[in-house]
Amino acid sequence: QVQLVESGGGLVQPGGSLRLSCAASGSIFSRYAMGWYRQAPGKKRELVARISSGGSTNYLDSVKGRFTISRDNAKNTGSLQMNSLKPEDTAVYYCNLGNSMNAVGPYWGQGTQVTVSS
Repeated sequence: QVQLVESGGGLVQPGGSLRLSCAASGSIFSRYAMGWYRQAPGKKRELVARISSGGSTNYLDSVKGRFTISRDNAKNTGSLQMNSLKPEDTAVYYCNLGNSMNAVGPYWGQGTQVTVSS
């Protein structure tokens, strides 16, 4: 059984930064791709960034150059560094784990709220 726990969300002013963390239990983390998704009110959940077990990454176009995804396989943790935040980044952010870089995985965290507002 895999459990994912996110942390690091909060309220930040436009232009500010936040770092989200995802802690995973179980033994599969290092072999699986990890993704960060977000869902804003009234909108569909969307992929923000994903990182393979080996460190290859892809990003949503609107966050390229501002967000950085990373992982530490030895610690079973992943992170999303978010800089130059905009109001449109406001959403609940979810950590996801799966065995493909091209599909959503079956394991989800509970989500953490990110609010960008002055």
